[in-house]
This record gives sequence, C-alpha cells and structure tokens, in this order.
Amino acid sequence: MNIQPQHVTLPTAELADLVAPDCHGLNFYEIDRSLQDLLTLYVPEDLRVHLQPHLERFGALVGNEVDDWSRLSDRHPPVLHHRDPRGRFEDWIEFHPAYRNMEDVALGEFGLAAMIHKAGVLGWGSPMSHTVKFIFQYVFGQSEFGQLCPISATETTATLIKDYGDEATKARFYEGLTSQDTRTMLKGAQFMTERTGGSDVSNIQLEARFEDGNWRLYGEKWFCSCTDGDVALLLARPQGAPAGNEGLGLFALPRRLDDGSRNAYRIVRLKNKLGSRSMASGEIVFNGAVAYPLGKVGTHENNGLKLMMDQVSLSRLSHGCRAASMMRRCLNEAMVTATNRQAFKEKIIDKPLLRRQLMKLMVPTEQALSITLYLGNQITLAEAGDERAQMITRILTPAHKYRTARDNVRVATGAMEVRGGNGYIEDFVNARLVRDAHLGVLWEGTSNINSLDITTRAIAKVGAHKHLKDELVDQIDKSAAMPGQFRGELRCMVQQAIDFAADVATSGNQTLARKAASAVYNSATATLLATEGSALGEAGRDARRLLLARMVIDHRLRAQDPLKTGESSFEQEAIDLLLSPAPVSLDQATDVLTR
Repeated sequence: MNIQPQHVTLPTAELADLVAPDCHGLNFYEIDRSLQDLLTLYVPEDLRVHLQPHLERFGALVGNEVDDWSRLSDRHPPVLHHRDPRGRFEDWIEFHPAYRNMEDVALGEFGLAAMIHKAGVLGWGSPMSHTVKFIFQYVFGQSEFGQLCPISATETTATLIKDYGDEATKARFYEGLTSQDTRTMLKGAQFMTERTGGSDVSNIQLEARFEDGNWRLYGEKWFCSCTDGDVALLLARPQGAPAGNEGLGLFALPRRLDDGSRNAYRIVRLKNKLGSRSMASGEIVFNGAVAYPLGKVGTHENNGLKLMMDQVSLSRLSHGCRAASMMRRCLNEAMVTATNRQAFKEKIIDKPLLRRQLMKLMVPTEQALSITLYLGNQITLAEAGDERAQMITRILTPAHKYRTARDNVRVATGAMEVRGGNGYIEDFVNARLVRDAHLGVLWEGTSNINSLDITTRAIAKVGAHKHLKDELVDQIDKSAAMPGQFRGELRCMVQQAIDFAADVATSGNQTLARKAASAVYNSATATLLATEGSALGEAGRDARRLLLARMVIDHRLRAQDPLKTGESSFEQEAIDLLLSPAPVSLDQATDVLTR
C-alpha cells in the first residue's frame, strides 16, 4: 500500500504573535520607573548623576546578555570532578562558560562584591553605600538569582575578616576578596549547615584542633553554599570547648594554602537543588584542613556565633533584595503578558478580575523595593554609630527577609498563572522564577526562625520596636505633603501594629509570632510607601506610592469581612491609576485617597 506523506502547514507569523512575549531584550533599569523615582530620595544627587550611565548600561546587559547566560547556566549546572588529569584529588568544579561571563560582569566590571569596601568602583572616589550595592543587586537579580549568593558571600566574608581577623589574616585574604580581577580574585563562601541541624547551630560537631601551631578542622558540613569558594567562613567547636552555642568558634577556611597546595578538605558531592541551579552547593569532609580563627576563639565576648551573626544579618538583607528583584521580574512578566495576551476577544489586562490579581503582584513588589533601599541607608547610619538606626536594622532585617521571601513565592506563582500554560514551560522564565523563589524561605533562617527572632529577641530582649515606632511616627509627622486625614489614619495603624507585635513578644505567645512579624513589616512599608509617594508628588514626580500605601493598610493591616461584597470606590479608581502607564499626580492621589 502506497501511503503519501501529508503536507503540514507551518504556523504563520500571525499565529506566533498570539503567544505573549516575555521581558527579554528590555533594559531592566530603564523600564523601572519606581526605582528611578526612588533614587532621587535615597541616593545623593551627585552620586545619582554619576551612576546614571552605569545603571543604564547595566540594565541593558541584564535584560539581554545576562538573561541569556542565566538561562544557559540554569540548564547546564556545575559539575564536580574529583580528580585532575593526573589522578590527584583536586575535586574541582566545572562551570558553563555562561556562568563565568556573568562573574566577569557582576564581580569584575561592576564590582558588586567590592563596591562597599573600596574606592574606585565604577569610577567613584569613595566606597559605595549599602543602598547603592542593593540597587545593583536588585537589577542583576531580575535575570540571575543564583550568582547573587557568591556575590553576597564574597562581600560579607571580606567584611568579617576586616572586622575580626588579625593582621596576618587580613593580609592573606582581604585584598583578594575585594579585587575585581576575576582571574585572580578570591571568592567567598559560607559553610554552616551540618546533618545535626541548620538553624540550630548549637549541635555543630565539626571540631577544630590546635595542632603544630595551626587550627585544623575535622568532620563534615552537610550544605555548603558556594562550594567552589576560595575563602569560606564556618563555625566549628574547638577541642575541649563546651557544648552549645557558647563553645563555637568562627574560622576562615582557604581553599589553597599559602604555598599553593590544596587544603585538606574534599567536596563529596554537589546538591541537586530545586532552584539556584547555577550556583554550586555541596557536602564537604574535613581531614585536618587549616583554618584561621576570627576573634578570640572560645571567649564569651567573641564567641563564633555572635560574630557569624554579622554575616547572617547581611545575608538576610541580601536575600530580601533578591526577593525584591525577582518580584519585579515577575511583575514585569505579568504586565507584558497581560498587555499582549488576548482571551475572549479582549486583552486580558482589561478583565476586572485579572486587574485585581495584578495588584496582588504589584503591592508586595513595591513594598519590597522600598524597604530594601531604606534598610540600605539604615545600615550605613548604623555602622556610623547611630543607635536608632542600629535598632531599626535589628528589627527590620528579619522582618524584611521573612516577609519578602514568602511574598516572592506567591508573586512568582501568580505571574506564572497570568502567562497561563506557557508559564509552566521552561522555555519561559516563569518556571525558573517559581523554582528559585522557594529558596528564600529556607536559607538564613526559615519563616519561623525569622519571626521568632523579631518577637523573642529584637522586641523582648532589646526593645527595638520602640525605636522603630518612633521612627515611623516621625516620618509620618514630618511628611508635609501627605493628606492630613490619611496621615492620622496611617499613624494610628502603625501604633496599633507595633503595639500588637510588642504584646505578642511580651506574652511569649509564639504561635502569633508570624502575625507579629507581618505587622511590623507591613506597618513599616506602608509608612515608607506613603512618605515616598508624598515626597515624590510634592517634587512633581509620580505619587502612586501613596495609593499603594493605602492598599497595604486595607489588605494587610485592616480587619476585613471575607463575606462582604463589592469594592470601595477608592480601590476601583486606585487600580485604574496604578495599572496605567501615566504618572499619578499628588492631587490625583489625594483625591482618590479621600474616597
């Protein structure tokens, strides 16, 4: 039987156009009006003018080449080789060239890990602030999530060695950790988790023995971030030290010794992770590896856990920034999809229910950006000795990490749903965003750990909430352009939220710790959005953040009847303004707020 092949007509261009595009190819700085507006509030004008061309160039790279390299690195994760060609146990990690290209851009050309440590990065005559660092991390993270871990680990490793290392240890490592030459620089790492526990480090079994004039490590680490790092910070228990947290020491572990030989530890295997596949995480066995102590090992004043918490706090802030950046990419993807995709003869952005769903992506995205930039400035003030800034940083750092990590999961899932079935396909970025988003709720403390840190420590032990409440009320009262009635409502809501968190903390009711942490975060971000929107509107810029502040109050702080039908006139008008590309004037925002 002679069967003739059937002719298959290829899809026409018109059919292909029915599939909504993604954000690849856009300049991720130029399309971010929120970031551009906030730079006028959080970055001094001379520095902002200087950074403008660098951010434009960076945004173009991130939206194009870095986006391509990130997808390649996700599809071609690192490979562990235990031996070199001559059979020696060198256990080296092979990365796809795309990953190295991203290192050259982030660590080399733009100096993301070095910019707070030294002058000259991007041609600026002094070290950058934490806020500027977060701005570049925020733009970069919209394409590449995994590599922000070694960027942060390198920066924080340099910080702890500078603050707690002796002169010999600083001379060994600091210059290499702050270098921008990716061929010779030292990259940082963090080796903390053991099989006996992650967040509960009191059970750490890795032993440090002082032998022949050196500290040497014996034992295992179960989950090591940036396994290929050149200098890793880790906690170990000096031989004979007491059990629990007090007996721990902080050490800096080099991959290679001063003579260039390989240190005595081995990478057993790499972790096959759900997300952040581009970055190598693994298990390590130590067999007498040389390590250098930071601080006075074994003393109460300088026990290792207390020192390590400096890195944990900075890492938590970096995680919050990463969540902010990923939420921005998710929101951008959802908006591009909504404005290009049609269903039932209408663009889906015109569908009332979808418009409401887009607000559920926008509000947490803008909250995260505001608190990230604000905390960048607070850290700088805290490092200069400002007591209020120190207390604000103490309470908002775990709140920032806790809430943005959880919001990121919902925003990533929501953005995938906007794209529909295509969002579940790895050809588009949504699937990777969903995978990567879940990591934030695990690293540097789970949601429970961070919320309990707020109630049992930041509030109950040091009273940081009092300083935060004073700061938020001061900001509200000093905001001359904020509508008067709304100012009073916001002040009342902030006081109620902080007082609620304090009641939870003092009562010891741990089951309400998450609610208390959310109250702290939402009251702080509502205040930031409101004061930012007022200041921007007064300057003739976009005042839409005032409307977003009201959204936070209505949906995250105010009690609601779940069975009540109908939307307020405020919400309907606010959604129309917030989904429009046109700026919102202060008069428009004020008028809608009175609804």
